[in-house]
Amino acid sequence: MQLLNTLYVTLPDTYLCLENHTLRIEVDGTLKLQVPLHHLCSVVCFGHVSLSAPLMHRLAEENITLVLLDFNGRFKARLEGKTTGNVLLRHAQHQQYDNPDFALEFAKAIVAGKIKNSRYVLQRGARDSNDQNDITVLQRGVDDLAASLRSVPTAMTLDELRGTEGDAAKKYFSCINSLIKKEIRSEFFMDGRSRRPPRDRFNALLSFIYSMWMNDCRSAIEAVGLDPQLGFLHTMRPGRAALALDLQEEFRPLADRLALSLINRGQIRHNDFIENDGTSFTLKDEARKAVVVAYQERKQENLTHPLLAQPIPLGIAPMIQSRIITRTIRGETAGYLPFLLK
Repeated sequence: MQLLNTLYVTLPDTYLCLENHTLRIEVDGTLKLQVPLHHLCSVVCFGHVSLSAPLMHRLAEENITLVLLDFNGRFKARLEGKTTGNVLLRHAQHQQYDNPDFALEFAKAIVAGKIKNSRYVLQRGARDSNDQNDITVLQRGVDDLAASLRSVPTAMTLDELRGTEGDAAKKYFSCINSLIKKEIRSEFFMDGRSRRPPRDRFNALLSFIYSMWMNDCRSAIEAVGLDPQLGFLHTMRPGRAALALDLQEEFRPLADRLALSLINRGQIRHNDFIENDGTSFTLKDEARKAVVVAYQERKQENLTHPLLAQPIPLGIAPMIQSRIITRTIRGETAGYLPFLLK
């Protein structure tokens, strides 16, 4: 399975155009980069980026997805070519959506995977910490998430399951500050998860990384022929990629680990953010570039998948999970197996 590249364009007022079989990137009329189209699977633009119509047509023809996000990574638009995929698979997906037993069991697997991975993040932090107070906080979080995990199988409805997931997320994020180095903790202190807008630096960084994971999950869902709008844990809503959001859940703790690494290693500092009237925070341009580079490097790292006997790059894990989803929907497996950290 080939790990193709996603081109992230973060510099404001960049102009993208087509030149023969390459994507040309210009700033103030000066060429900055040219990328062969056959190396790309998607192009993601943050903020004020302009594109030529011929390039947009060519991207659609080559089935290279174009995604437009705002400066904070919030989704604005998506350009795709002709719909591909197996209509029989999508029909089966719609049938399973109307099957309450399947929907609940699939959603339980998603939530269990997310909680297990979140618990792993806290467990590893407790093992690596030298501060007894932090160890105590993190171990309490580990125990709380274990209790949440035990509640997942007993959920009788999707709403009850969503309540369990939400409660587990609150417990998890209440411990997250203990994973930040003490000398910089006050600068990146997180008072719960906030998204629109992110009320602190840590939330701003998380939202940006989550947006990149979301794009990769949606691309993987569409690549295997599934309908990204029709999920099971997340409710159906016009314009909402519910199944991609379902898939993203088990990968959120990996995004959290990347954010913590960037902060604790000093790759992202407190002055890499813009404070907007004291109410929200936004990553500066250079900081966004640093995060994108770190995310791309992390995707190249090898890991062990629970179903495969060989290491795989993290970047193709969403594609593998999407294929497992197709097998689950078709009834070829007993249930969905989420990706688990080890």
